[in-house]
Amino acid sequence: MNDLNHIISSLSSEEQTRFTEYLKKKNRRNDTKNIQLFKLISKDHLTSEALCKKLYKDGNKAAYHALRKRLLQSLIDFIANISIEEENSVDMQVIKYILASRTFLLNNKSIIAYKLLHKAEILAQEHNLFAILNEIYHTKIQYAHTNPSIELEAEIEKYKANQKKHQLEDQLNMVYAKVRLTLNQITYKGKTINFQMLFESILKEHNISLEEAVSFKSVYQLMTIISISAFVTNDYLQVEPFLISIYKTIKNQKDKDKQAFYHIQVLYLISNTLFRNKKFENSLAYLDLMRQKMLEKNKKHYNTFLLKHYKLLALNYNFSNRQEEAIALLESVKNKKHNDIESQLDIHLSLVMFYFQKGSLKNAQTILSKLYHTDNWYMEKAGKEWVIKKNLIEILLYIDLNLIDLVESRLLSFKRSYFKYLQEINQERVITYLQLIEYYYKNPEKVTSGAFKEKVENSFVWISPDQEDIFVMSFYAWLKSKMENRTLYEATTDLIEQSKTIASN
Repeated sequence: MNDLNHIISSLSSEEQTRFTEYLKKKNRRNDTKNIQLFKLISKDHLTSEALCKKLYKDGNKAAYHALRKRLLQSLIDFIANISIEEENSVDMQVIKYILASRTFLLNNKSIIAYKLLHKAEILAQEHNLFAILNEIYHTKIQYAHTNPSIELEAEIEKYKANQKKHQLEDQLNMVYAKVRLTLNQITYKGKTINFQMLFESILKEHNISLEEAVSFKSVYQLMTIISISAFVTNDYLQVEPFLISIYKTIKNQKDKDKQAFYHIQVLYLISNTLFRNKKFENSLAYLDLMRQKMLEKNKKHYNTFLLKHYKLLALNYNFSNRQEEAIALLESVKNKKHNDIESQLDIHLSLVMFYFQKGSLKNAQTILSKLYHTDNWYMEKAGKEWVIKKNLIEILLYIDLNLIDLVESRLLSFKRSYFKYLQEINQERVITYLQLIEYYYKNPEKVTSGAFKEKVENSFVWISPDQEDIFVMSFYAWLKSKMENRTLYEATTDLIEQSKTIASN
């Protein structure tokens, strides 16, 4: 797929409509071939030659390729404009103050210029915008001769202090890059890693003190990578103590209130890890801390994190024998318009799971039917883990609904699309699980037999239930419910209780 086709395929239906309107306003003549080409690419899978003939009866390839280039540039401009609109409002406001102040300085309006620079400095300091602060101090120092009230030496000292912070942020970015590179390397070799030792060794290499240097922003960055790796290594239990210990190290930082956005993100990641490890009470405790942070500063970040908070709260409820509360909570927000597309998708998939576990198959199917985009689209919005879970739930649901044709097509599609990837990341047990599902689907009468139970027992290298990820356990519960002729929810909660008992002993 070329760049133009790839970009167009990544646009949502709403973005496609907005882009069409953007082209209409941009076109100066009645020539709308750019709109025609855009619609043809977004709706049809035509070859380049077929597109050329549809647009130019004489098959003018030069004109066609020129049109493609213009359309690509328009798409880039459109996406850039959207990005600017959605950019952090604080950053943009500070930059506007700096640009305006420089214009005033060039026009000998020093007093108003320095007032704007002062406003910009306060905002940038509040949000630890070190790179932008460098620009502010550079400008104040450069034009200090135009303003007698400016204490030049004081501004130079502030500039030097900020430079150190900026350099430290760059160093932490290198730490982030090295941690990510190491995680990528172990992903495909199936090795385990001590995150605490890795992190501390890299900090030492760069002469960084954890207590003095690490901000909530950098901690969130690192936690995100480690949380992603936990899915691949299937080891949330190992990363849990590291996440909690590093949070305890920085939670009383003097600048913590200036980084509320990242503080909330960190609390969410810890709560999510605890949930994945089936420690629901602890997860709910961190969710409560998260909610308190969301309510601070006149609920500045409340709406931003509302869906994330509701989703994780509902998941904790569902696996704590509070399923009706979980369903009611997500039903109340499933149609809420929000910029957090990933959380919206998580909420819909969680509801599918809740209804499925409850035995309300039609409700589950109704919600699932609304997830009609391609796997590639969902991968870009929510990640590969989400897509794999969606496909697996879909197959299980269609088996229970006895939708034979759909089961066959989904099984074939899953094998073709994900078996190679699962092998690369050492998740062959997902492949084994699907093979058992297929065996049951074709031989349902044998599922309660001793032979099938022995087959399941010998198919996996089992790990302790307290170490097993909750979603992996949930998928196994479906198979267990068939073997023991129990409801899915009962089989699920029973497995979780067993794991909690083992963990407490």
